[in-house]
Amino acid sequence: MPNTQAASRFLIELGRSGRLIVAARALRTFGYGCTSVLLAELLAQDGDDPWQTGLLLSLASAGSVVASLTLGLFADRWGRRRTLIACGCLMAVAGVAFALSESYPILLAAAFIGTISPSTNDNTPFSGVEQSILAQTCDPRRHTTVFTCYNVTAMAAGALGALAAAALALQPWVTAADAAFALYALLAVCTVLLFWRLSPEAEAPPSPRHRQGRHRVRVPGPVRRLAALFALDAFSGGLAVQSILAWWFAQRYGATSAQLGLVFFAANLLPALAQLTAPFLASRRGLLAAMLLPHLAANLLLAAIPFAPTLGSAVTLLLLRQTLSKIDVPARQAFTAAIVPPAHRTTAASMTSVARSVAVSVSPLAATTLFTGALVILGAPLLIGAALGIGYDITLWCAYRAAPMAEG
Repeated sequence: MPNTQAASRFLIELGRSGRLIVAARALRTFGYGCTSVLLAELLAQDGDDPWQTGLLLSLASAGSVVASLTLGLFADRWGRRRTLIACGCLMAVAGVAFALSESYPILLAAAFIGTISPSTNDNTPFSGVEQSILAQTCDPRRHTTVFTCYNVTAMAAGALGALAAAALALQPWVTAADAAFALYALLAVCTVLLFWRLSPEAEAPPSPRHRQGRHRVRVPGPVRRLAALFALDAFSGGLAVQSILAWWFAQRYGATSAQLGLVFFAANLLPALAQLTAPFLASRRGLLAAMLLPHLAANLLLAAIPFAPTLGSAVTLLLLRQTLSKIDVPARQAFTAAIVPPAHRTTAASMTSVARSVAVSVSPLAATTLFTGALVILGAPLLIGAALGIGYDITLWCAYRAAPMAEG
């Protein structure tokens, strides 16, 4: 009963806009979890080479970069609700294109405009606007808890999406990938309906600059420094995104689509549960420790995966890595929201998302290039990604260890 009452109080504190944002991201990430497992398979069925898969994933990330940059600069002026609805419509168009078309140029165009994601990580135009709405409408002392809810529900939905991919692989009527992208389009329509219900409190408060007709946006220095560090982290993680891992597990160990769906169901569910510890860790050890300690351990586990002799041992290491890999996310988002004034939060959240998206746009192409010949057995992208991730952890610690990092 006390837990139920606490949950009810939290949902009330989250507010209507917060609940709609959390629900929309959960639906969206369910779609990412389902399609990312089957995306490489769809392209292979169409006769595309591995480098073409890497190019498509890179172009999808590049599209997210352009959209995130645009929204970071102009979403507050255009209206947050309006821009989120537009992004949802483009997502639906991309889902329809991938479900119905086998033309590689059409798929490239759809990937660029439609936030096709190679994993359940949400480096998309949605995230910067959504995070600024949550930061604005919720108590600053509850930011880590709010962002934990935002991320945990999404990861749980992504896990269910991977499980849905396994179920779609068993049905005999249409290919699993085509069914997954049809579902993706339907989920996009549902997110549009949720965004449509956002209240005026989600919009940016008018600033003196807007009232006087000046719209020049300045990105604060701390945001630029964080964006550079987050880009390094995103590039390292992008070398081992879910689509790349699924393809590598199939090539190295002969894993089937049904097996991969079950593996990535667990790989998305475990970090969702583990991330519930983030508010406790941030309150006890500070935001910096909550960001770096689990992240460092996750990178060490990633480096061990290529040395696993069997599918079972590789899956075990992957699940341990995934369990720790997302605990840092709420603390990172809370810190980003805390270091800039409210008027700059959309810019800050979007610019750091842009930096991550730029890095991720390069990673899949680099990873698929490294997966040739003997490098497939060595798992070179996983080793390089782990090394870069550890470098990020060390650099961030050296840069911010003297800064006050208490929440709120």
